[in-house]
Amino acid sequence: MGVIAEQPAGQAEALQAKGFELMRSTKPQGLVRRLLTTWRHFLGLLAGGLTAHVRTRREEGTARGPSFFFLRMAAALTYPFVNRILRVEPFPVQLRRRLERLGPTYIKLGQILSLREDLLPKSITNELKHLLNRLPVVPLPVLVAIIEKDLKRSVDEAFLDIDPVPLGSASIGQTHRATTRDGDPVIVKVVKPGIRETPERDARLLRMLGRILQLLIPQFQPRQLVDEFCDYTLREVDLRREADNAETFSANFTDEPDVAFPAIYRDLSGRSVLTMEFFDGVSPDSPEAQQLSEEERRHLTDLGAQSIIRMLYRDGFFHADLHPGNLLILPGPRIGFIDLGMVGRLDEELRRTLLYYYFALVMGDAENSARYLAAIATPGPGANVAGFRREVTEIASRWKRASSFEEYSLGQLILDSISRGAQYRMYFPVELVLMVKALVTFEGVGHVLLPGFDVAEVSKRHIRVLFIHQFSPLRLLAESMRGAPDMVDAMAKMPLLVTDGLRVLEKVAHQPPQNPLTGLRGTLIAGSCLVAAAISMGFGVPWPVWTGLFVIAFFLALRKG
Repeated sequence: MGVIAEQPAGQAEALQAKGFELMRSTKPQGLVRRLLTTWRHFLGLLAGGLTAHVRTRREEGTARGPSFFFLRMAAALTYPFVNRILRVEPFPVQLRRRLERLGPTYIKLGQILSLREDLLPKSITNELKHLLNRLPVVPLPVLVAIIEKDLKRSVDEAFLDIDPVPLGSASIGQTHRATTRDGDPVIVKVVKPGIRETPERDARLLRMLGRILQLLIPQFQPRQLVDEFCDYTLREVDLRREADNAETFSANFTDEPDVAFPAIYRDLSGRSVLTMEFFDGVSPDSPEAQQLSEEERRHLTDLGAQSIIRMLYRDGFFHADLHPGNLLILPGPRIGFIDLGMVGRLDEELRRTLLYYYFALVMGDAENSARYLAAIATPGPGANVAGFRREVTEIASRWKRASSFEEYSLGQLILDSISRGAQYRMYFPVELVLMVKALVTFEGVGHVLLPGFDVAEVSKRHIRVLFIHQFSPLRLLAESMRGAPDMVDAMAKMPLLVTDGLRVLEKVAHQPPQNPLTGLRGTLIAGSCLVAAAISMGFGVPWPVWTGLFVIAFFLALRKG
């Protein structure tokens, strides 16, 4: 290791001054031990939840009846096995604390669950938003070893310097400022040691837990939630995917110079290391942003609306972890999007339906917005589609009557609407929830930059432009040309299909009419034999005769025709 890898004196003090703490080096748990640890917390959470439920029933004055008696007995039996610190906390707090104790994978799980306000109670999602967002940092020498292994060269050959104090430390990666050998200021993101193996191992355990919970609480769709989490997390631990995402976003916005995504240094990136352009910008709520002129701030909010709408409804490829910390205001002013590891994808049919839904919302069409939202959902067993549409129509009507952004936001309207889904057994794709997060972030940033910001009014203009783009003659022609090979193939086969069809009709027309009693012949003879056998028995005919008639009737009844 070279100069960069040398541990600077007083690094621990420098980290503490920035609010960080060093990660303790621990041996990764084996699969069996990890399984036992996970099960211990899972069972502790069930027991703690039971204790919290009994306590809540007492506080609400509903502590009576046979069911409560059995609940209290079960809580008393499990009480000694619940952590004495956690058992006095409400269930949402117990859940958050246990996720934090289980480590990075489960913290990431909690952060994703906090978005699912369409499935989980608000008390749980609100508490999960308080999960740790700044985790202990890995010392620079450890990261240097990972960088050198991934890039297959000395870190001094790749960078002039790397700041030992990180910009951020999340559950999966850690970011540092650095300078390339060419003098370019960059950001280096490194996957923490052991993180790649941990999610893969934890994913197997979580999928098993998801199947068990699906039997206990199917209305919350735990199996679906776990599968979504595992898919997103396993993609995030490969930083090559984030590099691909950044380049895809840049390609989608080549015609918009005021929207920026960090350039990727491919020769300094790999599976565990990502080197990208450093954006020298400020956050939307910073004093520097507030000092911009009203015209510049209005331009930024308009630019933000255009960017989000294009990502969602034109490209179907959008930033799925959008929050104010991932938005920067750059000189110009321009908007910069960072932290592109988590993206959402919308297929063409879903994208079109979402566009119609959003357009109906901003136009104040409550009934059609409810119809499109119901079309997006997947009805579960016993779903009440009509009841869901009535409820959503009422929510949209209330929003329409609101006089300002402060009273009701468009993102909150969508969130309130989809949160009614579980009640009516209507379930939504995770992409819809991620879309709502993007809209809520955009609304919040717009209101910070421009008080009184009207998201519906700003959105109308950009959606009209998008409709013109979607239904332009050239685009419709291109859509038709995509299906041209199938149309040509069908036209080529059409004469043959028509000829074959006519031959079949001709054969049917020339067939002699069939006697309608033909199919009943066997049944009639069998019935006659049965009657004859019964009469023979009555008149004392020798048994071989009537037995033979019974046998003949039996075999004829088995035949058709």
